[in-house]
Amino acid sequence: MLLTLIVYLCLGALAGVLSGLFGIGGGLVIVPVLLTVLPWMGVEPDVLIHLAIGTSLATIVVTSSSSIRAHHKRGNVDWAIVKRFVPWVVLGSFMGGSVAAMLPGALLERLFAIFLLLVATQMWFSLKPNPDRRLPATPGLVLSGGLIGTISSMFGIGGATMSVPFLRWCSLPIAKAVGVSATLSFPIALAGVSSYLINGWGQERLPEWSLGFVYLPAFFGIVVASTQFVRVGAALAVKLPGHVLQRAFAAFLALLGLRLLML
Repeated sequence: MLLTLIVYLCLGALAGVLSGLFGIGGGLVIVPVLLTVLPWMGVEPDVLIHLAIGTSLATIVVTSSSSIRAHHKRGNVDWAIVKRFVPWVVLGSFMGGSVAAMLPGALLERLFAIFLLLVATQMWFSLKPNPDRRLPATPGLVLSGGLIGTISSMFGIGGATMSVPFLRWCSLPIAKAVGVSATLSFPIALAGVSSYLINGWGQERLPEWSLGFVYLPAFFGIVVASTQFVRVGAALAVKLPGHVLQRAFAAFLALLGLRLLML
């Protein structure tokens, strides 16, 4: 148990550093590593991916709070945009958790692996949409917000991976896009983890210390370390070559995705 706790603390530290470096949620790293670590605790394959994703979303509920405060202090959160998006990302996130709960674990793992490969491709080639339009009207917000929430909840991420490029495409300055995306991560994660809690409640195959599809020892270990190491990543971001780091992380994600596909 002590060794496992150390692993969770190290995972939280890694997720915190990467979050500070790249402005992404730690879910892209937390979920794949939990898929490796949780079998040590005897977690069965049928619930493994659901437990990893639910736990990842639970950590984002906590870690996103400090990120919101930091962006708000810098004036980077456009609350009018946040209010327009929140209902639809929340609805999509809750639905995403429910859809994921119905999918077989093996299928969900493969979908997550494909998602990692797509993100790795985007980061490697620095693919960014040209900011040539404005935020859509309500029907467009329903569709885009719902899609961002659904995919984020299905794969245990905070949403910045999708929402930042979309907001940039809608001509929002990068600082505002990141601030809004960081703020939306909280309702996305909260609605998503609520869905995983409800859908995992009473599952007989879950290990001890599980609350629905949230594994509490991993949750606490990751949260304790990640909240401390975000500032380390932020400090490194201004000292290290961003382009090289981004490509290195893209290669890391690609390896994780390929490994999951080959399991």
